[in-house]
Amino acid sequence: MKRTVILTLPLCLALSTLAACGNGDDGDAESGGGDTVTVVTHDSFLVSDDVLARFTEETGYTVEVLRAGDAGVVVNQAVLSKDNPQGDVLFGVDNTLLSRALDAGIFVPHPAEGLDQVPEAYHLDAGEDRVTPVDTGDICVNYDRAYFAERDLEPPRTFEELADPAYRDLLVVENAATSSPGLGFLLGTVAAYGEDGWRDYWERLADNGVEVVDGWEQAYNERFSGAGDGDRPLVVSYASSPPAGVVYGGEERPEEAPTGVSTGTCFRQIEFAGLLDGAANPEGGKAFLDFLLSAAFQEDLPLQMFVNPVREGVELPEEFTRYGETIDEPLTMDPEAIAEGRERWIDEWTSLVVR
Repeated sequence: MKRTVILTLPLCLALSTLAACGNGDDGDAESGGGDTVTVVTHDSFLVSDDVLARFTEETGYTVEVLRAGDAGVVVNQAVLSKDNPQGDVLFGVDNTLLSRALDAGIFVPHPAEGLDQVPEAYHLDAGEDRVTPVDTGDICVNYDRAYFAERDLEPPRTFEELADPAYRDLLVVENAATSSPGLGFLLGTVAAYGEDGWRDYWERLADNGVEVVDGWEQAYNERFSGAGDGDRPLVVSYASSPPAGVVYGGEERPEEAPTGVSTGTCFRQIEFAGLLDGAANPEGGKAFLDFLLSAAFQEDLPLQMFVNPVREGVELPEEFTRYGETIDEPLTMDPEAIAEGRERWIDEWTSLVVR
């Protein structure tokens, strides 16, 4: 699956010296930071050219994008550089990492225009509006259909089946300490097996040859056989990832996508954006947050980042609905439970799996 970015700018220094970086825009007094809005985000951020052009036409602001790796890395870096933020808006903090960002105080409130079009279930910071819900997705194991068909082997459908010796050395997952899909998958196993069972489950996965890599891009594009030259036919990704293999696979539209979804392994993710405290261009940042909930941006999401829009009434593209999976009952976890257990679960998972 191919993921690109409209415009990318390298982070100016390594993680240990992020506080020394600035966003490089002297700006002007009228706009509060010039005519550029700098968006700090993950590697998979993608927006159509014409959609960004529409934002510029409507507001006068242009958008620059700073990619900083997987979402877990982006949030960690934003916390470390909170006194001198790298941009105006952070896009990509999700419900698995939200409390970390909010507790660190990296955002300032902004009730974005269009929030009344977003279901209440996605308003995880209701009343304070430090973050704006933008999209949702279900983190699930994906499988390479051709691999399993060639071997006359049924792909796993559930967490329990993943630990079966029939799937030894086939699964690649993202690091829960650095990756939001990796953390979401870990939380899914905690939700499924409970405090008394999730560690034993991961010990079984480790014994079954699970591979851990830093982030989604590496797992999907480098290690997953369903997307390229990798040798692992099972990967933690999204229920909406299969349409990407079709859209980027050429003009032909097959009967089914080349990849499938293990529907019994899914955990619900909600993705947010927020105005960074100390932003050089706060007015431009607010305008961009408003734009994220516009019909134009929300309609662009499914076939750009392959996630579901949060705005009600947005029509989904035919390729997205035909080739993706709808997960009616994904695993979930209360934000309070995530906040209370996340760091401990990550530490324990690391000691079990990352050896």
